[in-house]
Amino acid sequence: DVYQRAEQAGIRHGVVQDKIFLPGLQKMKQLMEDGFFGRLLSVKIDFGYWVFEGDWKEAQRPSWNYRKEDGGGIILDMMPHWRYVLDNTFGSVKSVSCLGRVNIDKRWDENNEPYDADADDASYALVELEGGAVAQIFASWCTRVRKDDLVTFHADGTHGAAIAGLTKCYTQDRPATPSPVWNPDEPQTIPFFDTWEEYGADMTFDNGFKSEWEMFMRSLYTDEPFHWSLREGAKGVQLAEAAMQSWHERRWIDIDEVPT
Repeated sequence: DVYQRAEQAGIRHGVVQDKIFLPGLQKMKQLMEDGFFGRLLSVKIDFGYWVFEGDWKEAQRPSWNYRKEDGGGIILDMMPHWRYVLDNTFGSVKSVSCLGRVNIDKRWDENNEPYDADADDASYALVELEGGAVAQIFASWCTRVRKDDLVTFHADGTHGAAIAGLTKCYTQDRPATPSPVWNPDEPQTIPFFDTWEEYGADMTFDNGFKSEWEMFMRSLYTDEPFHWSLREGAKGVQLAEAAMQSWHERRWIDIDEVPT
């Protein structure tokens, strides 16, 4: 409704969708455009880190994030980001199945006062993409990190795979793919991490927020289009609401086209 009103009034508008400007994801996008993956099979998004409860160690996130009445919850916070990342990098979102959890129900606020943390602090989602690929999305403020970055995006295709963090991206094409054999009786001998090669180490990128802001400013004074409109923002909210609905109704939710 806000998008349509802005369009009718002739107001130029846009939303911040900063994650697609991350160096790691820009490299991933380039690989997609180059056809590196062949047919895309799956995407795995792994996001999160341990956010302290706030009693014996200060929390790294504000307390409202964990209160439902204040608009908190990791689904509402992060699912809009995953929507534009998927749409702009891997394929349009078609349906979602999601489960949320409140893992830690008591936290301490900025004044060291205890409060009931009733908003979801972890979510587990499956998303069907246009073209047939399936995305697995894990997001949690109750997990400890043992991976390349606080968020990783792993794409597998028939011809190769890539995994990107905030800045770096690694690839593995068909010739470099190892041929492991399942043997639980012997220690693993394949150094799997060493079979990946860094991609785009010499690529340079400006700050993502700055890049998008400059694009928006140019669109105000030129005919240059700006893709990230209020309609794109509405798509993010749509996926978050569908994920919440899926969780509460315990079923898949189809994602309809947002009206123009």
